[in-house]
Amino acid sequence: MDALAKSLKVMCEHNADGAFTTQDQRARGLSMIAHELRALGYQVPDARNLKPKHIEVLVRHWKAERLSSGTIKNRLSWLRWAAEKVRKPNIVPRDNIILGIESRSTYRGQKATATPAAKLAALPEERMRLAVRLQMAFGLRLEESLKFRVSVADKGTLLTMQGSWCKGGRTRSMPVLIQQQRDLLDELHQVCGDGSLVPNGVKFVTYMRQMQREGLKAKIPSFHEHRRWHARWRFRTMAGVPCPAEGGPLHNDLSPADRARLDAVRLEVSRELGHGRIDVTDAYLGGRWASKGVQNDRPPRQTGAHAARTRSLGRGNPRPSGGGLVRPGEGQGGGA
Repeated sequence: MDALAKSLKVMCEHNADGAFTTQDQRARGLSMIAHELRALGYQVPDARNLKPKHIEVLVRHWKAERLSSGTIKNRLSWLRWAAEKVRKPNIVPRDNIILGIESRSTYRGQKATATPAAKLAALPEERMRLAVRLQMAFGLRLEESLKFRVSVADKGTLLTMQGSWCKGGRTRSMPVLIQQQRDLLDELHQVCGDGSLVPNGVKFVTYMRQMQREGLKAKIPSFHEHRRWHARWRFRTMAGVPCPAEGGPLHNDLSPADRARLDAVRLEVSRELGHGRIDVTDAYLGGRWASKGVQNDRPPRQTGAHAARTRSLGRGNPRPSGGGLVRPGEGQGGGA
């Protein structure tokens, strides 16, 4: 094994930061980067010997390979993590623009779907169905919903997510707002007790892969669509208008005060999803500003009542409502 690859492998084994999937992707990615550096003619004996010139060489190589800016950003995030572990954070610039990596809108017209009751019923196990309902009710990732322990998280009007369940090890909390969410948590208490949705005696990775296979059979191609659906529901309930991905107002059409209010809503949605940065919400809610490419993906602007609601932005938040978050058998929402 290459010396740098071995050094990074040991680093990953001794620093289990974040969820299992995050750790696995980071370890594989850093190993690949070490082999790329060697192929480019750089024999780095240890992670502590990494220098800014190595980062610059890698970025030039990735650009030459025509990798997307998103892929390059992911790889740089792994290198930043490694740089922090060897106490040399300045190896990798904090701002990707310094390395010539373009900023981009992350919204590409992605679907945001609530699984209807019929498809939900096609999943063979109650625990799988509950995992999907958790995703729609609280915007959890699939891994988070399977690791979720209701006996630990349920604080009555608040859910608290432990770092070991979450991507990047980031703890977070989200409110319990409507009765359907409360009913779902009560069901989870009955089914899971003190445990998670992963059955006793079954490894998490094994069960997640099994659920992904069953999801394809049930014609649920992407569990992540539930997370986007929840994000848009939360935006509507807090903002009182749809997000741009659903035909809602763009910043170009709003006053500075209204822009600030909708940005505050986006930040809260981002926080509840486990991110904390407003730019991330573009992938869930659509871009804030009209621009070439993003505008074409956006549904047609609504008129009439919608336009009146847009003009009234900033006059107070509506009380959160169900917004389509229904239980199995009660309509298109497919369950909390």
